[in-house]
Order: sequence, then structure tokens, then C-alpha cells
Amino acid sequence: MKLLKNGKNTLVSIEKISSFGIWIFINNKEYFLSYKDYPYFENQSVKLIRNVELHHGFHLYWPELDVDLHLDNLENPEKYPLKAKVR
Repeated sequence: MKLLKNGKNTLVSIEKISSFGIWIFINNKEYFLSYKDYPYFENQSVKLIRNVELHHGFHLYWPELDVDLHLDNLENPEKYPLKAKVR
């Protein structure tokens, strides 16, 4: 989790990690990332999941996992029907 300055302070925080997915708090809004929809987080350590950065107020990046997500993907999942497949 990083507090970044981009015009104003923007906070991203992993609130909870469960056997079903991750709850993440971004810009005063909470999102749930289920492992079904975001399988690349399922077998990762808490340390790696918690190391998330928010760039430009809308781009999430997990550097050690090499995972990028745009907030629009979380807010409007119907616009992004393709899902990642993890082997």
C-alpha cells in the first residue's frame, strides 16, 4: 500500500484477504476482487497482495506480481468480458 501524491493525496488499502477474494479500498470506495474473476491473486502471499500502488488515481499496480488493473475494470466489469486464465 502506498500513499501517493498526484495533485492530492490518494490512498489505496487492502482491507481484507479471505478464501473468496480481496477487499480493497480506493478513493473512499470499497471493491471486492473475487478469485474467480481475478485468479492471479488466489495463491499469493499476503505480503505480495498488500504491496499495491495507485498511479494517477485510477491505475492499480502490484509490482511483485506484475498485475495491472484499471479502476474502470472494477467499476464496470461488464465492459471487460475477457478473463485471465491462470495455469
